[in-house]
Order: sequence, then C-alpha cells, then structure tokens
Amino acid sequence: MSLFALPPIADLTDPALTAALQHKISRKTVPHGALGRLAALAERLGTILGTTEPRLDKPQLVVFAADHGITARGVSAYPSDVTWQMVGNFLAGGAAVSVLARQHGIAQTVVDCGVRRDFDAAPGLHIARIAPGTADMSAGPAMSAAQCEQAVSNGIALVKALPGNALLLGEMGIGNTSPASCLAARLGGIDVAEVTGAGTGLDAAGIARKTAVLREALAVNAGATEPLAVLAALGGFEIATMVGAVLQAASERRVIVVDGFIASSAVLVASKLAPHVLQRCVFGHRSDERGHARLLQCLSAEPLIDMGLRVGEGSGAALAWPLLESSCRIINEMASFESAGVSDKG
Repeated sequence: MSLFALPPIADLTDPALTAALQHKISRKTVPHGALGRLAALAERLGTILGTTEPRLDKPQLVVFAADHGITARGVSAYPSDVTWQMVGNFLAGGAAVSVLARQHGIAQTVVDCGVRRDFDAAPGLHIARIAPGTADMSAGPAMSAAQCEQAVSNGIALVKALPGNALLLGEMGIGNTSPASCLAARLGGIDVAEVTGAGTGLDAAGIARKTAVLREALAVNAGATEPLAVLAALGGFEIATMVGAVLQAASERRVIVVDGFIASSAVLVASKLAPHVLQRCVFGHRSDERGHARLLQCLSAEPLIDMGLRVGEGSGAALAWPLLESSCRIINEMASFESAGVSDKG
C-alpha cells in the first residue's frame, strides 16, 4: 500500500514541563501522594496540552459507524440493520452515549463511514461513506488499499474541522468486534481466541464459531503484515476512519479519550504507524468484552474506570470524562501549602 502523507506526531517528552507539573501537584494541600491516580491524570493532561494549567475546551465525541461483510458468517447475535437503526437513535439523542454526552456538555457527531443505508442530512450527522459495508474478510481483504487510504484520510479531515482540544472516540457497527479481534491478534501478536468474546451477546457455542471464522480471516489475509495493509485486510470502515481521526488529533495535541475494545483496536493501528500517539491517549474504561483487557495490556494502558460495560458507542469514554475535568480543576484551582498558609510536613 502506498503510504500517503500521515500527520506528523512528535515526541512529547519534556523533562522541564514534567518537573514543573510534578512540583505544582506536590504542593497541593493534601498529604504527599494522596491524590493518587488523579495526580497522574493531571500530569498527563498537562503534558498533552503542553502547559502547567491544562484546560479542556469544547470536547468532541465522535461515533464512527459502518457495517461489516463478516456478519454474513453469523459472528453477531444481532442483524446488520441495527447499525443504521442505532445511528437514528444517536441522532435522536436516545442512545446511552448520547445521554452521557448531553449530561457532560460534550458535542456529539455521528459519522457514516460505510453503513448499509442512505441517510438524509441531519444535525450532528457527517457523511464520509466509503461503501455500504466492507467485504467478507473471511474470503479476502475487507477493503481495498485505496478504500482504506480514503477512510483514514476522511478521519484526518474530520478532526481538522472540529473545534476543541479533546476527542472522545465512539463507534457503532454490528459485527465490529470481529475486525477488532483480528487487528489485535495480528498487530498485537495475540492468539485470536484470547481476544474473541461475546460481542453483542453470543453464547459459548457462538463464540467458538466466531473464533473459527476469524481464524479463517487471519489465514486468508496472512500476507498482510504492515499496519495499513493489516487495517485494509482485517479492519472496518469505521475503524479506519477512526485511525485517521486519532492520528490527526495526536498531531494537534488533542487529548484522545479512548473507549472500549473497538476504539482501542483503532489506537493500536495508529500506534503502529506513529508510536507517540499513545502519549496523547487517556483510556476511559476497561470493557467487559473479553479481548479488551488483553489489548489494554498490549498497549501498556491503565484505564480510568471498570464498570463492567459492554455497550460501545463511546459510553465508557463519556462516563470517564468527569475525571479528566476534575483533574484539571485540582491542578488549577486547589490551593498550595504556600497560598493557603498551611504547614507542610517537617
């Protein structure tokens, strides 16, 4: 695959900024170390945004939606029609992630990356369709190299047009745990059985069938080993568009709030293209989808919360969002020992 121009993503390592952030946090009016992971989160946000006064501005939650040819092999408990029906639910504000985004004042955009349904123009809907669903990856590549490039480019262009300094990742696509499992297996060097779970609700026999189908897909596409080639062979249009969005957000030093298994698989691909992507990521939660814990381990990621969710949509990212806001308030608004006139330990 021809490597088109990917956005530049620099190393954020800055010892002076790190020292300044750590000093500022250490002077807050609590016993040393008492802020725990909240302090670590504040330091990460300051590092991403390049300041000792990190502030989150105009957060954008993007739900990337597409259908998948692999669903013809019975890998999902739900029919593909649910994808377009849920797009309507997002736009109407009735989905779980829509409720949470509304609660926390996060703008929601839904992107048609390749749904098997034409949509009328609607507020909050962005059309970036490549085709009405990918091909069946158990029979050959899910998409062509050109389709994959276009999807990634669409994600880059989308983020360029969005305001704010934080991007929350969401997705919708019946069958999309299957490409996520294959991407994790191929790029993470993990046996696919370790990262194949119930998805929308398969029983044990269904998971066994799904695993067998995914082994077929991996075998058929054994020649795909480079990140973009793997994405084309084993990915989905929404995942590829998300990869582009992640790369552009990372280039702009936006905070990237990662949702569950599918979003993490997109981040895995992006990190193989540009390792410094991971410096910009905050992993919102650990999904109950079987492969997510293993994938987080592969990414050396520690999620903020674990609520046993298996919703997708960006719901875990939105649920974790207040923790990011709180960490910014702590570092910016909490008194220091000096300003409060409180004695530090001797």
